[in-house]
Amino acid sequence: MRLVPFGSLTDENFAAWRAIRDGDSRWDSPYFTPEYVAAVHAGRPVEVLIGDGFVWPLHKSGSSAKPAGSPGADFQGPLVEPGVRFSPQRMLASVGIRSLAFDHLLDGYQDFEPWIEEKRVSPVMDVSGGLDGYTKRVDKSGRDKMSEARRLTNKASRELGPVEFTVQARDGLDHVIALKREQYASTGARDHFADPVHQDLLYRLLDSKLGLLSTVYAGPHLLAAHFGIRSHGVLHWWFPVFDRKFGSYSPGWILLREMVMAAPDLGITRIDLGRGEDEYKRRAMTGSSTVCIGAVTSGLRTSARRMSRAAVAAAKASPIAPQLKAIARKFR
Repeated sequence: MRLVPFGSLTDENFAAWRAIRDGDSRWDSPYFTPEYVAAVHAGRPVEVLIGDGFVWPLHKSGSSAKPAGSPGADFQGPLVEPGVRFSPQRMLASVGIRSLAFDHLLDGYQDFEPWIEEKRVSPVMDVSGGLDGYTKRVDKSGRDKMSEARRLTNKASRELGPVEFTVQARDGLDHVIALKREQYASTGARDHFADPVHQDLLYRLLDSKLGLLSTVYAGPHLLAAHFGIRSHGVLHWWFPVFDRKFGSYSPGWILLREMVMAAPDLGITRIDLGRGEDEYKRRAMTGSSTVCIGAVTSGLRTSARRMSRAAVAAAKASPIAPQLKAIARKFR
């Protein structure tokens, strides 16, 4: 194994990377493309762990590392040829890495099982065949929301002005980021875009073939917008936003319905909604994948991390968990 700066990769390295990815649908998410990693590398240095039949882009800091794109990458893990086995601990130690934390590692890596602390569902939507195909696969709850979105689209058109959906928009990303930051502030969530590096990444992706910006207007009013990334037939639903004053129109569902209808023309057959327990994801999903949280560590770091995770799990299960969350938000 060797650790190579992304900017030093050769055409042969990229060819091997793409060959592994093209050979297994597990890595069809845009997060596993060299183009996504190139956009990340332009803002934060990426080094790529390379071996025979093995490619893993990482951010390295001292003796610690994280998957490239963290904390914003919703799918993580090495691209590995069939039959390739490895010891994560020895592999990382060979290049001077003593700990590597992950929070969206794809499930199914046999060699990472000892290092996984928790598994979470990551909902997906099979949108092949557009709205007709999708509504045949989604459950009644999802069908009902799509029908409601149709009715509310007509209502918004009557009351606010003609509804217009634009996909592959070139303007408005600054507004999307501003609305997302307002959402973080109102919910007490960590502000992902407080770091300008994360904002700049979205602009670079928009200028590449990966970024996809879509908007829904009713007359002059922006109801909802979304910035995601796509690769071939997969769209990753990444940063959806809506204007809170139009919340009665369920603008997020209007936007999602429009995207499902546009999917065939865009060549999109699957929308990855990303890890989370949001109600709209539960209703919209037709299936799911699994992502894992954990870390490859050594010695005392392993024991300390597992004790910390156990304490967090106990706190979440506590009857006073809601009060603890409220207190924590005040100190953010």
